[in-house]
Amino acid sequence: QVQLVESGGGLVQAGASLRLSCAASGRSFSTYAMGWFRQAPGKEREFVAGISSSGGTTYYADSVKGRFTIFRDNAKNTVYLQMNSLKPDDTGVYYCAAGLSPSPSAKFYAWGQGTQVTVSS
Repeated sequence: QVQLVESGGGLVQAGASLRLSCAASGRSFSTYAMGWFRQAPGKEREFVAGISSSGGTTYYADSVKGRFTIFRDNAKNTVYLQMNSLKPDDTGVYYCAAGLSPSPSAKFYAWGQGTQVTVSS
């Protein structure tokens, strides 16, 4: 099974940018759809973005459209989340996940440990 390790989180001010990375182990990374999720304190985990195995199809939560971009480099077994114009509401633990479909309603079955993103106002 694929193993995932996120990195790139941190503390930034509103309006700043961050790029999260998720490195995957295993030989089948290019066959997985990938997703980014986040969980804010006291809230349920929510879908942020998803990308198909080839990178040709992407999905975004309405709250991040136009500000976040998901992309992947299959040669490096890595998926990224570029986050621009960050807002305090973007604060949370960000997780990457692997599955068979990148859609918000799909089931993702392998998860990373998460990376903290904190956006101050």
